[in-house]
Amino acid sequence: MTIRINNLSLALEDDINLLKEKAAKKLNISTKDIENFKILRESIDARKKDNIKFNYSVELSCKKEERLVNRCKNKDISFQEEEVHEDLVMGNKRLSHKPIIVGMGPAGIFAGLLLARKGYNPVIFERGEDVDGRSKTVEHFWKSGELNTESNVQFGEGGAGTFSDGKLTTRIKDRRCDFVLQEFVKAGAPEEIAYSGKPHVGTDILKKVVKNIREEIKALGGQVHFNSKLEDIILKDKKVKSLIINDNEVPCEVLILAIGHSSRDSYEMLYKKDIFLSAKPFSIGVRVEHPQGFIDQAQYGKYANHPKLRAADYRVAYSDKNLNRSVYSFCMCPGGEVVAAASEDKRLVTNGMSYHKRDKENANSALVVSVTPADFQGDSPLKGMDFQRHYETLAFKVGGGNYHAPLQLVGDFLKGNTSKKLGKVTPSYRPGWNFANLDQCLPKYVVDMLKLGLEQFDKKIKGFAMEDAVLTGIETRTSAPVRIDRNEKGESISTQGLYPTGEGAGYAGGIISAAVDGLRIAEEIIKKYNNSVR
Repeated sequence: MTIRINNLSLALEDDINLLKEKAAKKLNISTKDIENFKILRESIDARKKDNIKFNYSVELSCKKEERLVNRCKNKDISFQEEEVHEDLVMGNKRLSHKPIIVGMGPAGIFAGLLLARKGYNPVIFERGEDVDGRSKTVEHFWKSGELNTESNVQFGEGGAGTFSDGKLTTRIKDRRCDFVLQEFVKAGAPEEIAYSGKPHVGTDILKKVVKNIREEIKALGGQVHFNSKLEDIILKDKKVKSLIINDNEVPCEVLILAIGHSSRDSYEMLYKKDIFLSAKPFSIGVRVEHPQGFIDQAQYGKYANHPKLRAADYRVAYSDKNLNRSVYSFCMCPGGEVVAAASEDKRLVTNGMSYHKRDKENANSALVVSVTPADFQGDSPLKGMDFQRHYETLAFKVGGGNYHAPLQLVGDFLKGNTSKKLGKVTPSYRPGWNFANLDQCLPKYVVDMLKLGLEQFDKKIKGFAMEDAVLTGIETRTSAPVRIDRNEKGESISTQGLYPTGEGAGYAGGIISAAVDGLRIAEEIIKKYNNSVR
């Protein structure tokens, strides 16, 4: 039994140790009476630029907690009984083969971790390289423009999130979120992610985290195979019978498919096998770069360089009722860089990335516009994927045909002019860029919404539409264009033994939600099967 106190605040100049004193004062007790004390949530309140502060929720225990809470009669103070979770009861059905996981992004990693801890000895196949080899391959691409289509920013250990900002924020409310954060901390992430209002790890630390979790899976009896591509799924009577991995047949009756949102060849294979898929909405647009100092000033005012404040971020959105579309910021990376994120030959894609310190010169974010299946009508559920490919191919050509990105300054984009020279913002994208009109590689309605959005966002953050800000094209991989439909038990509605999970299945959007979805699917398998393989 514990007490939760919300809305405790500290000024920028306050020492963190004052938090315990403030909690005791709110309860009208001495700090000596507090037996356990834990920060549950920390957030920055910058609504008043002349009085920025930290807000906290804390949890503590002491004697006679219930009497104290009843006496206080304060809405910020509540009595917390320990949550009781049902034990995960193992099923009776016996497996003939070890469960197989394809894909080692967050969904695959956490499904594998839970199964390994429960004694199922899962076998994981990942088409890309381990995180160390993958890092070298990606860096080579960024320097030379030579793309490895099997190991890149999208494919490899850790999934697409490894080369991102490593944000761990999520809008889902699920007890498994805390479990994922705790496992990240155990694997080497900073302890602050467990309570930060906007937790992030950064690419540099995330690489170490996924490696450490992989080693635990292996130590518990799981297997992990890299450079191992799923080429086909062999079905019999609409049941998974085996897999073709690198031309070798592998027996399989339970397959967790955690392929990520960019495994387009896998979607095509599934479609040919008559595995049920459906088209889903996603968004496309560009990356915008501002000086990080400008964003800090806009958000923190005179406290912009205060040592206790992190690099500032932002979130902006605008919906137009007449056009029936939305434009919004996505995957905002303070102190980061725009990166080449292609996974297919002669198609150009961008993403945002940052390291844990977020200390690079620029802030960047995707500015994306919603698109729906109505925008890519057709009989095939893969039409959204074809739509992405079409504009990525245009971006590749407009950028120069060598993975150099098309680039336009905001001022010129709004006027419809090709930029001639840079201003205050130096683009961070590698391997290079060329000035171009972005309307040559985006649909007109996306361009129109981006222009409306920039004008609106400039009202919220004065200077957001500064002429010198840089737009880099294009961003298309905001989420999967396809859903691999499943039932309430997590199994494909058309194929027995197939368990689609994570972003690639259309059931998650970000590192935490994908990891949670992987855990959820692993739980369903545990509830159905026991860990005694014939």
